[in-house]
Order: sequence, then structure tokens, then C-alpha cells
Amino acid sequence: MKDKTPALSFYTPAPGRGITAPFITALVPAGFASPAQDFMECRISLDETLCRNSETTFFIRVSGNSMVNAGIDDGDILVVDRSLEPADGKIAICLIDGDFTVKRLKTETGCVYLMPENPDYPALKVTEYNQFSVWGIVTYLIKKV
Repeated sequence: MKDKTPALSFYTPAPGRGITAPFITALVPAGFASPAQDFMECRISLDETLCRNSETTFFIRVSGNSMVNAGIDDGDILVVDRSLEPADGKIAICLIDGDFTVKRLKTETGCVYLMPENPDYPALKVTEYNQFSVWGIVTYLIKKV
């Protein structure tokens, strides 16, 4: 089964907009109520928190389910940094033969594989016959719960 992304939605951070949300610094126990309002100390900007370098960071919405075992589901938003170096084991946005895909990079001597995180999808070996580039490394995952 070939993992083709029919359409991707790219987004870029909007630096300097000054939109912040309250940031609660207390740890939240899973199971008991916490008076979180008492611990509200500052505000947080998700652009500033998730984007180490706003000039090289973009957001992209996932289409498909080839990465579900990595916790990446259809409709999730990935934060991607183009300034980071691709490396073995990193999850990357790649452009291969004109199609975008998100996969885990696997490198071996002289060879690169794009590894899905779903057993229903095959690994893709990148060869000299492919037009291939890594657009960026995934740094954060934003999902609806």
C-alpha cells in the first residue's frame, strides 16, 4: 500500500503577534482535582514555546495513518524545524518523487529508508532514482483530545 498524501496543509508561525494563553506552572495530578487557578503565574505563547527558530519552523497537518504507532494520527498537526539535521531515528517531513510524506528516518551505510509506524505500510527505500529531500524534522505533535 503506497502512502500518498492527497493534500497537505502548511502553516507558518506568526511571530510577534503577542497572543498568549495562561500557563499553569503546577504539575497536574491525573486523578484528583487541583486548584490550578491558585498557581497561575505567567502567560505562554505557543509560537514561542514550540518554535525554537520561527524563521525555519512550519506547521503541517497530517493526512493518513501510516504513523499511528508513533502517536501521529490523521488530522494531527506537526511542528517541523527545517534547521535541524536529519538523523537516524528522527521523524521527518520528506519530499520524494514530488509527494510529501511523514516517516521515521532509518539510515544504514549508503542507504536511507523511510519507515512507517504502521505494519500495514511497507518501508520505502530511497534510491538514486528517487528525487528526495528532507524538508524538516518533527519537533512537536499537536493533537485534539
